[in-house]
Amino acid sequence: MNTMTHKGYTARVEYDERDNLFVGRILGIRNIISFHGETVVQLRAEFELAVKDYLADCKEQGLHPEKPASGKLLLRVPPEVHGRALVAAQAAGKSLNQWAAEVLQRAARPS
Repeated sequence: MNTMTHKGYTARVEYDERDNLFVGRILGIRNIISFHGETVVQLRAEFELAVKDYLADCKEQGLHPEKPASGKLLLRVPPEVHGRALVAAQAAGKSLNQWAAEVLQRAARPS
């Protein structure tokens, strides 16, 4: 997956062969914000404008802009997975939260 970032927001970028355009969509927020450009330079400018417009719209409406992530994560897993994770964390001398954060960090590392 190709991505670009601006002001803490990340966008997925794809090439639309049919329309000969690069198309982007901001990830990690509920609003659907997309943008496009014929060149990477134009795509970058449109992405930055999309973020700017989103932040301005939120301010105008008196809303707090969504951040891509708050740092709080609630997971529901089968009890046996929870148990194995707890044992793995304890064996590593860490809290389950510390251990899970490290595992997620490694798994989410950009390729």
